[in-house]
Amino acid sequence: MSVARVTEISSTSTKSFDDAVEIGVERAAQTLRGVTGAWVKEQKVVVKDGKVTAYQVNMMVTFVLEG
Repeated sequence: MSVARVTEISSTSTKSFDDAVEIGVERAAQTLRGVTGAWVKEQKVVVKDGKVTAYQVNMMVTFVLEG
């Protein structure tokens, strides 16, 4: 039997939404032990002078609690 917790994080990339997701999951795994999954809750782009300059995702990251 296990218990999991879900936390929301935000991640940004200048390349793509996919890259923002990868950056966010990799960073979360450095701090949180037992990361088992994530789902993208929201996507947003930053626009400057009519051009997309950044891709942002808000994700819910799931990790299993120890003990």
